[in-house]
Amino acid sequence: MEFQTPRPSSVNVGIEKPGTMTKIKSFIIQSKRVWHVLKKPSSDEFKNIAKISALGILVIGLIGFIIADIVEFIR
Repeated sequence: MEFQTPRPSSVNVGIEKPGTMTKIKSFIIQSKRVWHVLKKPSSDEFKNIAKISALGILVIGLIGFIIADIVEFIR
């Protein structure tokens, strides 16, 4: 007697995958919900976000420069 694992298609018998249009409509509905919750950041919030983003970019650039320097030194 041989043991057979069920095929993935037999597990979902009778359940249809959502169509492309259903997925698009769902995405639009979710996007509208998020859009209505959004608010414009205040001047202080925007400045803080800009400072933190700039700092993150500088740190990542510095790490990349250090790694490139180490690789160049090893060669």
